Amino acid sequence: MATPRARDVGPDGPSSALPEALSVALAEFSHHLDAERSLSRHTVRAYHGDIQSLLEYACRGGIAEPGALDLMTLRGWLASQHEAGAARTTLARRGAAARAFTSFAHRRGWLAVDPGPQLGTPKARRTLPHVLRREEIDAVLADCADRALRDLEMGQPAQAALSIRDAAVLELLYASGIRVSELCELDIDGLDAGRRTVRVFGKGRKERVVPVGIPAMHAVTCWEEAGRPALVNARSGTALFLGARGGRLDPRTARRIVHARVASARRSARHLGDGAASPPGGASPPGGADAGAGPHAIRHTAATHLLEGGADLRSVQEFLGHASPATTQIYTHVSAERLKASYRQAHPRA
Repeated sequence: MATPRARDVGPDGPSSALPEALSVALAEFSHHLDAERSLSRHTVRAYHGDIQSLLEYACRGGIAEPGALDLMTLRGWLASQHEAGAARTTLARRGAAARAFTSFAHRRGWLAVDPGPQLGTPKARRTLPHVLRREEIDAVLADCADRALRDLEMGQPAQAALSIRDAAVLELLYASGIRVSELCELDIDGLDAGRRTVRVFGKGRKERVVPVGIPAMHAVTCWEEAGRPALVNARSGTALFLGARGGRLDPRTARRIVHARVASARRSARHLGDGAASPPGGASPPGGADAGAGPHAIRHTAATHLLEGGADLRSVQEFLGHASPATTQIYTHVSAERLKASYRQAHPRA
């Protein structure tokens, strides 16, 4: 039976906390996910951590090479995770990571038999995604535009540049439904102003072209002409969106931008007395603390509003870059739930 060799170690290097054979196997698996399967950095990092945890558990049980992994070890590891309080979604992901690793090890000849297919894990409960109402997203976008104008009028060019950027980020996320990672990877030639489209590379580096509305194109153009020049420096390169120090905008900062802008719009709505009623469909009322109102909520919102406006499911699937229509199917449930909530709220005999 073949065992991993030190000269085959991936770019991240071996893990010093594990025996050499397990350490090299972990590094090769991470390299496989990144270079061969082209998974996102977030997924590679999550799977790497999961398998490192599995191999450390196996090591404590006396296993020093991947060929000794068996079903009992996999089940014992997941049971220990459950006892430690891991959520169902976490257990489901770690089970998927374990199956991916044993399948990889079997193909490499390290495992004579793949125990992964026999490993059962609890299915994650599928929750409906958070969706903003149309008037709520309109308020968020208007608040962003107003903030940029105020900063310009007050003669604060650096702050105005950031406000213009924030407005462009929110407009583009809602107009295109792209993921925050896709937005941050955009270069200045990623948008085609003539065709009003944006070219993005999604999961697995799959390319797709997404239509963009006129308000979003206007916001991005304003950023390119009046905002980006104020922040650009030697670190900027070809990045479309920049951070405060001129480097490419990173997803963590983009998430903070969205959370802050949504929270700001909700505070404004509450101050004006517009937040008294609870919105249909489970969305949080304006001014409420809602950790779900981030970039992915904007993506969910864009997809749901498309369906409510009459778009067919297949078109929304292409719009979002989903590999399977089953992934997009959840948005039909969102629309149905919102319809029922509106019915219960408005119909006198509901």
